[in-house]
Amino acid sequence: MATFIDEFMKTMGPQVGKQMAATLGINKNTAMQILPQVAPLILGGLKNQMQNYGGEARVDHILNKYGSASVLDNIGGLFSQKATQSNPDPRLGGLLGESGVQAANLLAKQFNLNQNTAMQIIPMLAPVILGALTKKRDVGGAGSSGIAALLDQDGDGSILDDVAGFLMSGLAGSGGQKSSPLGSLLGGLFGKRR
Repeated sequence: MATFIDEFMKTMGPQVGKQMAATLGINKNTAMQILPQVAPLILGGLKNQMQNYGGEARVDHILNKYGSASVLDNIGGLFSQKATQSNPDPRLGGLLGESGVQAANLLAKQFNLNQNTAMQIIPMLAPVILGALTKKRDVGGAGSSGIAALLDQDGDGSILDDVAGFLMSGLAGSGGQKSSPLGSLLGGLFGKRR
């Protein structure tokens, strides 16, 4: 999982951060700090769906329905469209559930954002991250089994360690922080299943 997010941050992070900052009226450095915190939550939600609701086929269903790679060609347009939605849903339906709302609240506190702005971040970033995963699956040659393996990087069947491990190392790499309030959400989001 770290490999995918590292790759995403290098190849798309600057563009996504710039567009998100411009759309939401926040500092670009803030946007770049938010990205590596939200991405593991979305991947963790996918992993939870894979483990509890249908395996590889469930991940394929979610990517086919919500992960169009075409959004990567016009990120600014996608963000502008998302910014006009009157009732953004950080739950992403059932993908994150109430943990999405809790994450948005923590982002608001951590980065001193107003609540409406914070609520838009996860629904704004999810299609880009899912689109990048779909592109990796279909164009990058990873295939469905490769995406499934990526979601359980160490192959131990546990959700928490993969995502929490990247969340902590990603934050240390992006700002020297040792921990994040979002890290405490992981147990709730992933049901503490080991």
